[in-house]
Amino acid sequence: MREYLLVLFVAMATTFLLTGVARQIALRYGAVAKVRTRDVHKIPIPYFGGVSILAGLIAGFAVASTLPFLGDSLQVAHDARAILVGGVVICAVGVIDDLYELDAITKLAGQVLAVGVMVVQGIQLYWLPLPGGIFSPPPAQLAVLTAGILLVSTNAVNFVDGLDGLAAGVTAIGAGAFFTYSYLLNVEQNLDRATTSTLITVALAGACLGFLPHNFFPARVFMGDSGALLIGLMLAASTISLTGQMDPNAVPYEVGGSSLLPALLPLILPIAVLAIPALDLTMAYVRRTKAGRSPFAADKLHLHHRLMQRGHSHRRAVLLMYLWTFLIAFGVVVLGLQLKWWTALLVLAVTLTAIVLTTGLPRRSRGTLSKV
Repeated sequence: MREYLLVLFVAMATTFLLTGVARQIALRYGAVAKVRTRDVHKIPIPYFGGVSILAGLIAGFAVASTLPFLGDSLQVAHDARAILVGGVVICAVGVIDDLYELDAITKLAGQVLAVGVMVVQGIQLYWLPLPGGIFSPPPAQLAVLTAGILLVSTNAVNFVDGLDGLAAGVTAIGAGAFFTYSYLLNVEQNLDRATTSTLITVALAGACLGFLPHNFFPARVFMGDSGALLIGLMLAASTISLTGQMDPNAVPYEVGGSSLLPALLPLILPIAVLAIPALDLTMAYVRRTKAGRSPFAADKLHLHHRLMQRGHSHRRAVLLMYLWTFLIAFGVVVLGLQLKWWTALLVLAVTLTAIVLTTGLPRRSRGTLSKV
C-alpha cells in the first residue's frame, strides 16, 4: 500500500506543478476555450490541462517501475507501457483538437487509433464474469467488445466535461472506487497485489486530484479534449486490464450464494463507475437524434446544465454530481464486498440524502424565484 500511496502523491504533485506551465503554453499558442452560447464560463479559459495530467501519469508510472514491489512485475510493466502509449496517442489527438477544432469523424478516427494501439498490445478483455460462470468468447469478438467499451468510456467522460472540476472529480472518484475494489479483492483472495488496474487507477486518481485546484470553480485552466479523452480512456483501460491479470477461477461462483456478487463486480463496477457519464451520453444521443440533429451536435441540456437550471449554483451542481458518482461507485463496492444489513442501510441513507439535495432547491434560489 505504501508504494501505491507514493505513486498517488507523485502523480498528484507532478500534475499540480505542471498545470501552470501547460496553461502558459496554451495561452502562447492560442489554445483557449472561447465563450459560446452553450458554455457556462464567461471569459476565455486556456486548455492543455490534459498535458499536465498525462505528465502526472507518466511520472507515477516511472516511479512505480523503480519500486521493489510494483517494479518487479513484468506483466504490470508491459501493460502499463501499452496503456500509456495509447494515452499519449489520444492526448495528442486532443491537443490537436484544442488547437484546431477537429471535426467529429477525424476525432473519432484518432480515438480508434489510440484504442487499436492498446488492443494490439494485449490490453483487452479475456473473459466475462456472468452468473453462470466464466464466459470466454473468441479473441476477435473480445477485441471488438474491448474497443467498443474503451470508445464509449472515452466519449462518456468527454461529454460530462461541462462544468469546472466536474470531469476530473468524477474520474478521481471512479478511479478510487475501482482501486479500492481491486486491492481489497487481491488481499481477500490472497492474490498478487501488484496489478495494472491498481497502478493505473491510483495514478489516475492522483493526477486528477492534482489538477482539481487549478480547475475547480472558478477554473483557471481547462483539461480540454486532451484531458477528457485521456482520463476516460485510462479509466476504462484500468478496468479491462484486470481480466488479463486475474485468474478467473480465483473468485468462487455460487449462484444464489454470498460470493456471486463479488464475482460479478469486474463486470458491474465499470458500469457503476461510469454510470453518470454514460447516462448523460445516452440521453444526449437520444435527445439529439430524436430532434433530427447529429448526436455530436453540442447543446446545453446535459445533466449538469439541468441541475443549474433547477437553481443550483455552479459549485453545488458539481458537488451533487460528485455525490451521485461516489454513491453509485462506492455503493457497488461496499455491497459487493460486504453485503450486510448495515451496509445496505448506509447506502440507502446516502441515496435518500442525495435525492433530497438534488431535487430540493437551495433557499436562495427559492427566494429569487419567488421575487420573479
